[in-house]
Amino acid sequence: MSGALGGFARREWGPLFTTVRTALVTRRWRAVPMTLAAVCLTALFQVVQNQDWGYQPVQNIGSVRAEDPLWLALLRTPLSLFVPALDLPVWGALAQVLLVFGIAEICLGRGRTLAVAYLATLCGTLYARVGIALGPGTPLGLPAGDAQVVDTGPSAAVVGLAVYVCRRYRAHWTGAAVVVAMIVEVIVKPNLAGKEHLAAIAGVLVLIAVEAWRERGRERKRGQELKRGQEGVEPRPGTRSWKPPIKS
Repeated sequence: MSGALGGFARREWGPLFTTVRTALVTRRWRAVPMTLAAVCLTALFQVVQNQDWGYQPVQNIGSVRAEDPLWLALLRTPLSLFVPALDLPVWGALAQVLLVFGIAEICLGRGRTLAVAYLATLCGTLYARVGIALGPGTPLGLPAGDAQVVDTGPSAAVVGLAVYVCRRYRAHWTGAAVVVAMIVEVIVKPNLAGKEHLAAIAGVLVLIAVEAWRERGRERKRGQELKRGQEGVEPRPGTRSWKPPIKS
């Protein structure tokens, strides 16, 4: 039994663990500078928004509600990734950002990590507007009162990044577990945050599907070029397999 579990763990988390461990051993904290900055920024926002003088400034620059004008919500969305919810323990948010952003930064790079995190958060933000417009009488609808509720903060980005990294490193069971956990969350506590998490996952899954489709297209193109080369048909210049004609 232990051997089967060990084999499963190696298949599921082996490549991911090796990548993260190698980066941390060779570069230590220099491997995750963006993550450390994100943790510090999240902690700073938490401290400031709990001060009498700081609550409103943080709301003005990083809190997004569906009732806000769209242009203002889009302007605030990048910083909203780092504004923790006031009604939840901040240590949970800091741990999530440190763990998931850190793994993603190592495995995906800073640029892609930020892009996926922003996409996930934006999907949740836009879903809230669509859900309120649909109304509570539809499966995807939301009550009008949710227009005043602040968006999820870092959690939507964390969930989206977790699913994306699991897909890239073939940790399929772990990615499925994250999705199932978010579905259970919505069933047990059907609030705006839980539904925004599902919207974030849906947006990331669409991104994964598009990337897979593009990769299949590239592989099909490479296969066609290889076939032409094997048949003695000289591929057109500019393609990956083009070579100058052989002179006899």
